[in-house]
Amino acid sequence: MKRIFDLFLSLCLVPVLLVPILVIAVLVRLTSRGPALYWSDRVGVGNEIFKMPKFRTMRIDTPAVATHLLSNPNEFLTPIGPFLRKSSLDELPQLWNVLKGDMSFVGPRPALFNQEDLIVLRTEKGYSFIDSGDHGMGSDKWPRRYSDSEKGGV
Repeated sequence: MKRIFDLFLSLCLVPVLLVPILVIAVLVRLTSRGPALYWSDRVGVGNEIFKMPKFRTMRIDTPAVATHLLSNPNEFLTPIGPFLRKSSLDELPQLWNVLKGDMSFVGPRPALFNQEDLIVLRTEKGYSFIDSGDHGMGSDKWPRRYSDSEKGGV
């Protein structure tokens, strides 16, 4: 039932969001060098790796680590990066993962492939067999400033 809901909602949203997605893609390309999308390796159901697209909010020379591990992440942001992140518009391309079945609209945020502590925590708590989501308890209840262990791996 959840998959049917995800498929139905994503198919309804594609025509509505297509123009904003294209506009954002053009803006990203016009304001910084490199592709409009950044494809991140993420951990999904059963700890399987999948590629998750986001609009690129950081320069192409940014080290490949989680943003919170950078000493000064703001120095790597593109001109429209802060706006895309604050408005969560950088997440729109993830609609592709919902259509493909890699993610659900509701579920725990997919971990980065190198967030081993979070992957272990979720596996221990049995969360590794729940569909990753674009919107879930962890994103609602705890802002980005909290650590994964404080969120309980959600």
